[in-house]
Amino acid sequence: MKTIFILADSTNRRFLSMYGAKHPALTPNLDRLAARGTVFDNHWCGSAPCMPARRDILTGRLNFLEKPWGGLEPFDQTLPALLKTRNVYSYMFTDHYLYYHVGGENYWNDFTSHEMIRGQEFDALNMPAGREGIVTQQRPAGYKGIYSQEHDETYGRFASEEEYPSPMTMKKAAQWLEKNADADNFLLWVEGFDPHEPFDVPQKYIDIYREEDGDDYEGMPCYWPEYRKNIFTDQETRHLNVRYKALLTMTDHYIGKIFDVLDRHNMWDDTMVIFTTDHGYMLGEHGYMAKNYMPAYNEVFHIPLIVWYPNAKVKRFTGLTQNIDMFPTILNHFGVDMGQMHYPIHGKNLIPVLLGEANKVRDGILYGYFGKSVNYTDGKFTYLRAAKDEDNRPLYVYTAIPTTLRQYYGVGCIKLEDYSKIGFGRLPFTNYPVYRIPADIIDFKNPSQEYGKRSDYNSESCLYDLAKDYEQEHPIEDAALEAEYIARLKDAMRYHGSPEEQFQRLGL
Repeated sequence: MKTIFILADSTNRRFLSMYGAKHPALTPNLDRLAARGTVFDNHWCGSAPCMPARRDILTGRLNFLEKPWGGLEPFDQTLPALLKTRNVYSYMFTDHYLYYHVGGENYWNDFTSHEMIRGQEFDALNMPAGREGIVTQQRPAGYKGIYSQEHDETYGRFASEEEYPSPMTMKKAAQWLEKNADADNFLLWVEGFDPHEPFDVPQKYIDIYREEDGDDYEGMPCYWPEYRKNIFTDQETRHLNVRYKALLTMTDHYIGKIFDVLDRHNMWDDTMVIFTTDHGYMLGEHGYMAKNYMPAYNEVFHIPLIVWYPNAKVKRFTGLTQNIDMFPTILNHFGVDMGQMHYPIHGKNLIPVLLGEANKVRDGILYGYFGKSVNYTDGKFTYLRAAKDEDNRPLYVYTAIPTTLRQYYGVGCIKLEDYSKIGFGRLPFTNYPVYRIPADIIDFKNPSQEYGKRSDYNSESCLYDLAKDYEQEHPIEDAALEAEYIARLKDAMRYHGSPEEQFQRLGL
């Protein structure tokens, strides 16, 4: 048995033809996977953004109620570690450079081996030293959006698109598969950072869409939205959408290299292939760019999932599924004994669904960002529950590995005089002791994910009818219906082992 798991970061399902996109990106290789396999229509992210979503996938449990971005915990039983109990070889190819930063540094440890392709975003791989030490970056005059000299220094060296990090990641994975086509009992884990921003892509891919999408932008480079309300003109916003589609098309082209190996070696008969993402991305909807700071809209949390499973009988599945379902599905495919688990998982095995033996795996989905609204959907309505008070309290971070996004819960993040406020606690599902850190004392240093107070963009609880208002533009005012969904939300939080103070924070 073999499994190939492909994750392309920040893939928007609303640009994919298999999900009925009005103006789809050209993705012929994902289209051929969809034609061959099973398309999941109601698949959702659980914890966001990047690293929380990966922890969900690798452990089968939601974690956004317990902590924000951070490392795997010592009590986590990870997918590759459990695969070792069945002698399954696991190899990770990735250009998600945040695996090498504090707060993501231990995710690849349990894989049999891994390879990091560097050069994305703020990776200082090719930054020179200045005359006086660290170079002071000079933002070009008139430039709009996020600027990174690290990115310019690296991308300026590329002679062809095949040197870009995500194409390199996919190519290396295809080469590994070609070399190991006769092997068995392996998981090939492939992560492309693209189509995550910056949308810096060769012009030939942009030219595919310019005329059709009315993109007549000319001017300063415009490819990297900031995590804030949309500051771009309509013309610039169209151009950013075109660039996103172009990057998705390039990503799809190199994903196809992996599928080509499967074709050449007739590997489809005994290989499960999964394509998904960690979360989506906003490109002007509701007046927002990027992710994290705005309400938990469908554009970010309703995500694609396509699975090829040998002998599968179902072409489309409309029932609710979630990223945490990847964990038990892959483990069951390899015959791993789930009785080894030290705690209950939240994910559901999707193999019965693929074989047509089950038409439902769950009644509802819980999702969100740490310290923001907590959200629930049953596929009919979505309910976004905001914090009761502006101070967003009580709120604690629970972790035994005190690292978060590019920093430790220590020097530079917590004042020396506040160390005494850090205590110990336990989560409901494990007796392993964890730090219990009050949110009041943490300087998270990432405005888009900040939880020091209730976000101005997350101040109202909202209920939406998905059938009538999928774009979530018209909140419903119905006290009885809201009460029903409050009860469902509370039940889901209890099922997922929410710390008790989260109920207080939300006024529940």
